[in-house]
Amino acid sequence: MIKNIVFDFGGVLVDWNPHYLYDGYFGSREKADWFLANICTMDWNVQMDGGKPFAQGIAELSAVHPQWSREIQMYFDRWMDMMGEEIPHMRELIQDLKRRGYRIFGLTNWSAETFCQVRHRYGIFDLLEGMTVSGEEHVTKPDQAIYRRLLDRFSLVPGECLFIDDNAANVAGAIQAGMAAVRFTDPATLKEYLDTLQ
Repeated sequence: MIKNIVFDFGGVLVDWNPHYLYDGYFGSREKADWFLANICTMDWNVQMDGGKPFAQGIAELSAVHPQWSREIQMYFDRWMDMMGEEIPHMRELIQDLKRRGYRIFGLTNWSAETFCQVRHRYGIFDLLEGMTVSGEEHVTKPDQAIYRRLLDRFSLVPGECLFIDDNAANVAGAIQAGMAAVRFTDPATLKEYLDTLQ
């Protein structure tokens, strides 16, 4: 029986997208696509999600691509320009789940240096009973260690937890950790699924 529901953050509770910054900066979606696919990649970003200081990550990447050093530095300096709003309807969905008696938690891959900038901007985070942030733990999903830390920290039984993430690998990691898990696509589809829980 599911008693606890665990949410990812970026793309599930709040809208984060580097294109919000770089499309305008470069003047085209195509140029931003190239930059994000070849310079400031998701694989690079995950290093900071795992606890590497942005100063180190930026210095290392700029040493490889010195011609892009300004744009690389922007990734940290203008982080808030990559943030959108809360994902529509997710706040109401969480409030409804809490009324139904579920405990609500968060588990995110996010740099501690940038999550501190957004933590108090979005009220949806205040609805969570607790959260585990990869940048503070120095380990990222889908590593089994971060799921165990969440479970141990809040004394949760894996089989009583449902994990929701927009990343298939992270969903698979939660299942491996003994949790039920579902991939997030949109709030309406998720609500239909959650309404089937007993």
